[in-house]
Amino acid sequence: MLTAHDVARYFLSKVEEEAGDGISNLKLQKLVYYAQGCYLGLYNEPLFVDRIEAWEHGPVVASLYHTYKAHGASPIPPEDIDLAGYTDREREMMDEVYDVYGQFSAWKLRNMTHAERPWKEAFDHAVNRVISTESMRDYFKDFVSED
Repeated sequence: MLTAHDVARYFLSKVEEEAGDGISNLKLQKLVYYAQGCYLGLYNEPLFVDRIEAWEHGPVVASLYHTYKAHGASPIPPEDIDLAGYTDREREMMDEVYDVYGQFSAWKLRNMTHAERPWKEAFDHAVNRVISTESMRDYFKDFVSED
């Protein structure tokens, strides 16, 4: 099973700086969240094991945040990865998430997550503000299909 860092590195490997692409820490967090949610909704199992928390600016994997926080709001440099560590199913899902959600700005993604049940419930009601995989699965299963 992947880690949130594996998923993040995959998204960062897709950045084309020459084309003006860039992924900030805020945007990266949301892409990782959407990858987890879509994977849960489609396959009923997590893409990665790390927990996602409901922070003020949306869903966050804390360890991932700390890895990239030195970049602030600036784009994180692209990363090279070994694709052998990812299954076809994982790559296809992450590609789809990147194609759908990668086009949006970090703040647009932040605002989108603020309107969604998993973040709202965890931020408003959870003691430790962890967004449960069950909450994400139940929410995202209505939006994804294998077609």
